[in-house]
Amino acid sequence: MDTPRVVGLFTAPEAGAPMVAQDSVVLVAGVGVAGDRYATRRGHWSDPRWRDQQLTLVEGELLDKLGLGIDGLRRNVVVRGMNLNDLIGLEFGIGEAVMRGQRICSPCRYIGELNDRPSLLKELAGRGGIRVSVVRGGTVRVGEELLVLGIGDPIAEE
Repeated sequence: MDTPRVVGLFTAPEAGAPMVAQDSVVLVAGVGVAGDRYATRRGHWSDPRWRDQQLTLVEGELLDKLGLGIDGLRRNVVVRGMNLNDLIGLEFGIGEAVMRGQRICSPCRYIGELNDRPSLLKELAGRGGIRVSVVRGGTVRVGEELLVLGIGDPIAEE
């Protein structure tokens, strides 16, 4: 199996703004991606109920299968080489940061409208990516590996 790797990083300054590709992003523990709409509370899903969901990840293979561009689902991080749903409840590291998978990121009508594809909600049921919290902040770069952490992993104990 391929090593899971980050192939895309994206931010948007506010709700509805175009996603901007980044070579690297800084994750802030308990906040999310520095400068992103959710970290600054200017996103559609900035309700206090979602504070444990600070950024989103999606599988690049899914975007390919659906014929969407790399930023087509407006997720912050695009990863190839892993079923991301398997990260729910687990801690994992990318670059300097440690995250925890919280829950599946269900698609919304807005994504279907943006892609002019109302059927997208059904196509993405149960696999629209995941929402995660930032346990330890740090820089994440395109090309870095995603490592699932366990007890005794040096990155988890720093």
